Parts: sequence; C-alpha cells; structure tokens
Amino acid sequence: MTLSIDQLDSDLLYPDSDGKPMAESDPTRDYLIYGVEALGNYFQDRPDVYVSGNLFIYYKQGVPDAVIAPDVFVVFGVEKKKRRSYKVWEEGGKTPAFVLEITSKTTQEQDEEDKPQKYARLGVLEYFQYDPTGEYLQPQLKGLRLVEGHYHPIPANLLPDGSLCVYSEVLGLELRLTQGELRFYTQTGQKLLSPSEAEQARRETEQALQQTEQALQQTEQALQQTEQALQQTEQALQQETQLRRAAVPRLLAMGLSFEQVAAALNLSVEAVRQIAQQQGWSDTHGL
Repeated sequence: MTLSIDQLDSDLLYPDSDGKPMAESDPTRDYLIYGVEALGNYFQDRPDVYVSGNLFIYYKQGVPDAVIAPDVFVVFGVEKKKRRSYKVWEEGGKTPAFVLEITSKTTQEQDEEDKPQKYARLGVLEYFQYDPTGEYLQPQLKGLRLVEGHYHPIPANLLPDGSLCVYSEVLGLELRLTQGELRFYTQTGQKLLSPSEAEQARRETEQALQQTEQALQQTEQALQQTEQALQQTEQALQQETQLRRAAVPRLLAMGLSFEQVAAALNLSVEAVRQIAQQQGWSDTHGL
C-alpha cells in the first residue's frame, strides 16, 4: 500500500529541540536574544513579518533531517504568531529572507561552508555572520546577498566614529559594529533596542526628567527668593527716599543752603529744590 505525504507526515516526528543548549557562551546567547528581540520590536506593527531565532526550520516535507536552525531569522509574508517549529510547506513555501548567525568556535566551519550552501538553496536573500569575540571571523561582521542563486559580499562602510556598517536591503536597516558590539540601526541613525535596553533607557529618561524637574523647582525657588529680595530692596529704597524727602524741609529750616542739604542727603541740588517746592517751602533760601 502506498502512503500519501499527509499520512507520512502524521507518522514522522518533527522535534522542536535537539536537546542541546541554546548557545555555547554568554556573548552568543546575548546577541542571539538581542537580534530576535530588537527585530521583533522593529516589526511589531507588521502582522505579515515573523521574527525568530534558534528555531528548527523544516524545509522538506516528509524529511525530518532536512532541518536548519538559524540564530536569528526574518520571514516576510507569513502570519506573526508563536511557533514550536517552522515548516516551510505549512507556510506557503515562504523561507527566511534574512538570516544572522552568531559565529563561535564550534560553528565557524558550518557558518562559513555548509550553511551558505543550504541558505542559498532555500533562497535566503541575505546571510550575515557576526563573531562577538573577533577570534573566528575577519572582519567580525560579514554580509552576503543572493544574486542569481549565488552569494556575493555586501560592501561594508567605515563610519566617521570608526564603526563598521553593512546595509541590509531586506530589512532596510544597518548592521553596525562599534568597538566589537553589534547593533541594528535605522537609516536615520536610530539604534534598535532590546526590551531590556528599552526599559533601561526608559528608566534613565524618567530619572533625567525627575532631575530636570527638581532643578526647575530649585530654580523657581531661587527666583522667588530673588524676587523677595528685590521687593525688600525696593521697599528699603522707598523708605530711604521718604526719609530724605522728609529731611529736606527740616534741614532747610535749620538754615542750610540747597547745596548743603544736597550734599548732606546725597541728592542733586535740583532734586532738593523740587522736593522743597513740592512741600511748599518758600522763603529766603532761594525760592
């Protein structure tokens, strides 16, 4: 009896895990998580973009050994949903358009030789490699683009700050290597953050806003104190002016001349005359 493909699928096992650790080192794990989370956030409003990593991709129906598990990958044109594994034949034949492998000692040979051949056959448009340690790849960041079934190097640019930049046409993003650290950037220069980095940035922004608010409150208090001091100074000057005005007729009555009164009160002679006139002073002192 001949079995159909559907019957074979029901009998074959497509495991979700091979029982091996997700990553062999902290840097490999950290950048794998960053890549998945940062790109997931970037495409969060696109229901037709699926971002994942370290997930089994089965690319031949009925052949469980035809499987590969990229560290980070992006598929366009499929539903955004949680998957235990990715079976190409269940996704309308859609394969990843972008793949990023975090190269390590044990994966270097596969990343450099075996995987490019598989990814090219699968039609992966862009294949990137990144070595966090700088021990296995030179340069640490490489990009390949599929042209007529074969991969060709994507040119890298050196930015003014010394960062190595490789542009991904598929993602519309730049992959930048700054002091050995890989980050995704938009073409406007905005860095993509992982959720933990975004949360830290949010906390730092909130703290900065609180400090700014405190500084504004302190500035406002200082301004209020300055205003109160100015008001007190103005009141003192007004009182001093009143005292001087009141002293003018008394000193004139004591027989002092306008010049002598002006000198005693630190006023001009004309000011003394005006004050005297305003207060009705009229006698032999010159009015």
